[in-house]
Amino acid sequence: METLMVDRVHSSLRLFMNRNAVFLCERLCAQFPAETNVQLLATCYLHNNQPYAAYHILKGKKLPESRYLFAISCFRMNLLREAEETLCPVNEPNVEVPSGATGHYLLGLIYRYTGRVAAAAEQFTQALTLDPLLWAAYEELCILGVAEDANECFTEATALRLQQEQTSTSNLEKSNFVNENRVLSPNVSASLVDISPKHIKQLPANNAAEVPGYPHLRATALHVQNSVQSNVGQFDSPSPTVTQTSGIVPPPLFRNLHAYQNTTSGDAPAKPKVNAVNQPPRRKYLDEARLKKVTGRLFNPSGDSVPRRSARLSRDTPINSNSNISQFGGNGSDHSSGSRYEAVDEMWTDNIAATSSSLSIAEGRYFEQDKAERTLSQDSKMATGIRELLGLLRTLGEGYRLSCLFKCQEALEIYRKLPEPQFNTGWVLCQVGKAYFELVDYLEADHFFELAHRLSPCTLEGMDIYSTVLYHLNEEMRLSYLAQELISVDRLSPQAWCAVGNCFALRKDHETALKNFQRAVQLDSRVAYAHTLCGHEYSALEDYENSVKFYRCALQVDERHYNAWYGLGVVYLRQEKFEFAEHHFRRAFQINPRSSVLMCYLGMALHALKRDEDALEMMEKAIFSDKKNPLPKYQKALILVGLQKYQEALDELERLREIAPHESSMYALMGKIYKQLNILDKAVFCFGVALDLKPPAADLAIIKSAMEKVHLPDELMEDDDLVMA
Repeated sequence: METLMVDRVHSSLRLFMNRNAVFLCERLCAQFPAETNVQLLATCYLHNNQPYAAYHILKGKKLPESRYLFAISCFRMNLLREAEETLCPVNEPNVEVPSGATGHYLLGLIYRYTGRVAAAAEQFTQALTLDPLLWAAYEELCILGVAEDANECFTEATALRLQQEQTSTSNLEKSNFVNENRVLSPNVSASLVDISPKHIKQLPANNAAEVPGYPHLRATALHVQNSVQSNVGQFDSPSPTVTQTSGIVPPPLFRNLHAYQNTTSGDAPAKPKVNAVNQPPRRKYLDEARLKKVTGRLFNPSGDSVPRRSARLSRDTPINSNSNISQFGGNGSDHSSGSRYEAVDEMWTDNIAATSSSLSIAEGRYFEQDKAERTLSQDSKMATGIRELLGLLRTLGEGYRLSCLFKCQEALEIYRKLPEPQFNTGWVLCQVGKAYFELVDYLEADHFFELAHRLSPCTLEGMDIYSTVLYHLNEEMRLSYLAQELISVDRLSPQAWCAVGNCFALRKDHETALKNFQRAVQLDSRVAYAHTLCGHEYSALEDYENSVKFYRCALQVDERHYNAWYGLGVVYLRQEKFEFAEHHFRRAFQINPRSSVLMCYLGMALHALKRDEDALEMMEKAIFSDKKNPLPKYQKALILVGLQKYQEALDELERLREIAPHESSMYALMGKIYKQLNILDKAVFCFGVALDLKPPAADLAIIKSAMEKVHLPDELMEDDDLVMA
């Protein structure tokens, strides 16, 4: 009963019948309350999204599997400290982490979410050492920024180790099959020895032994059967009438040789005599005298001048008449008929045993030969498969590692090396889209994200970034459609609510956007990007206290989430806390040293700290990093104006006009420079163009005031008229 119930529980889990599995397993534990059954019930609860139930039944259990399942339950309930104590008991420092690689991976996640990055990296590395195919561990190392080169992780040594592990597992499985065949072979041989000649001759061809996976053994068995029949046939003395009228070899003369022995020796037969009523009709005419005459002729080497058909047949057999005579002791007249038949019986038994031994030897040879060939073929295929898999993981791993280090251009080159079936998958296309997003190439990012969404419309990973791409492109209609699709796929996913929030943020409805981003945080508090988006909305509402709070929550989830460091820097820059701003911008820049935006904001903080030379150097790096980004060019011109290098500032603004001809702030700054150079007509012209481009409300009043005072001396102008917001 227990075995049946366990089997049905596993079957229900395989078929995703989780409620049925829970019900049956509860009955199982009520009847058989073993800890292994309790572990199975906890597994059912976890599959049914009931971690609290698994937590209740596993609390206090000591078996490694129970500890691992209990830690999983704690992790899902966000009881990280209790999960850690279960995996690594404080009072038992030498106890092993349960469940091998997956146990170390779970412990690494706990360390990561509690801010212990070095310990987390150690656990992920240990998990990857135990199981080189545990991709999730390498992915976490990449997110932490401490992953080694994929070419060093998925090496040929790893391939050899995996091949050895697979071979040992395969040999262990095959050993059971070989042991079963070793048990079977002696039984087959014994049955061949015990079978009578009549049964061997009448054995149908389709009853020959055929071992699954070894069809050639059927032919071997048939060959041995024919050999046995030919050896037995030399002792049969067929009826003359039947021999003359038929080409078919008749059945043996005696149905039971031992019965005849008992009859001739005077003992009471255990079976009916040869002339009994139940004998076949073709044997009724043979009496004992005829029997002796025929058998005497059969074993007499020189009795008949004309050889009988049985003698002629015996010449074609492997055993000739002379060997028969020498074996049975020479002249047949020197022995009684009983002893003759004892010898015949013994020889028949010896021949059957010999042929059975031949079958066993041939069978063993075929087994060994075929086993060697199949093993060689399987090992070759296994080695090829392992190398191909590790080659694929090397490419994917190196691309992902470079992406996490924000070396996006190199990552794109790696991803392009993938074969077409692998490249055109949702995961890879999303990674390519993210790389272009980090390169601030929103059009290319939009292209690849759209391909990924079209190819795999139910994939949610990366869709929050896709919604931000559409936000930057001002694609309000497409963004709204994407949000509706994601909600219809899974309304409990944080990515869907991030997309909805970006829709309202694009419409400048920051309060509604904030509610949707908070909903995403409630659904999964471990999504750092959702916390950051909440911080952005609070910053837009000028609620800097809550903004800082959510940025710090994002950093608790992911310390390398540079967007949160950047958000904190912007908040402190607006609050004119320039030292704090410079610190946080630099932390973000250390994480993503190729971001033109971060370089620009770091330069702005340095300029606010009157470190103009450092600020100019940072602006030059930002311009070189992304020549299409207009912000560092404008900020560089501002710094040059502060240094009274007006002509250099005008040259920089002219280069800016080539890539951003519709920026009102650029024309306003040019007007102020011309005012300083006393070129008033050009100054008035630039102020007019700036007003025509409909600047933001904050800049509109400043531009109008500067235009009205263009003919006034600089001493009469206010500082606000000289500096744009």
